[in-house]
Amino acid sequence: MSRTSKPYPSEVATLKNIVTKDWSLPNTSVDEVYPGIFVGNAIIAKDIRALAHLGVTHIINAACGVDSIRFVDTSELFYISRNYKCKFLGIPAMDVPTYQLNRYFNETSAFIDDAVQSGGKCLIHCIQGISRSATLVIAYLMMKKELTVYDALSLVRNKRKIWPNDGFLVQLLELGSYHSRMRIAYQQNNYSLR
Repeated sequence: MSRTSKPYPSEVATLKNIVTKDWSLPNTSVDEVYPGIFVGNAIIAKDIRALAHLGVTHIINAACGVDSIRFVDTSELFYISRNYKCKFLGIPAMDVPTYQLNRYFNETSAFIDDAVQSGGKCLIHCIQGISRSATLVIAYLMMKKELTVYDALSLVRNKRKIWPNDGFLVQLLELGSYHSRMRIAYQQNNYSLR
């Protein structure tokens, strides 16, 4: 199947209905979408005082790069030079449907989980805080909290106005399908051992 084809047309439509209901641009720079997990935009990512006030200990820049039109120019050095102590992970993702953001799902989920498990707080941001960053948080909720794609998307959408692009929605559906197959295989394996 090509990267541009839509293998889940009805499922993507269902997810888009969740996203687009009463949609507008977020009216805040950051929202806590799950305890200790914040989704935000480039403005909050560069506001050291606000990050300190929120208690952010871990930062994922899901739009890491120097081109200010498509990326947010922050890095570990950005925070060190401003005397802000945090763990940092930069992902050079583009917000286009053909971009394979799923190659970062494991790494970012482990990073977010490290923050939460250690009692810290994680900011996941991109330029607007609606597509790349939201997709990574939804993947985390699916992988680490075992939520379905629909439940994870709804949970994040109820806390922040988000709009992952269609390609990212397909990747989340593929992640959900994979986890569903793994759960079934695990259950069948456990049943056969009895």
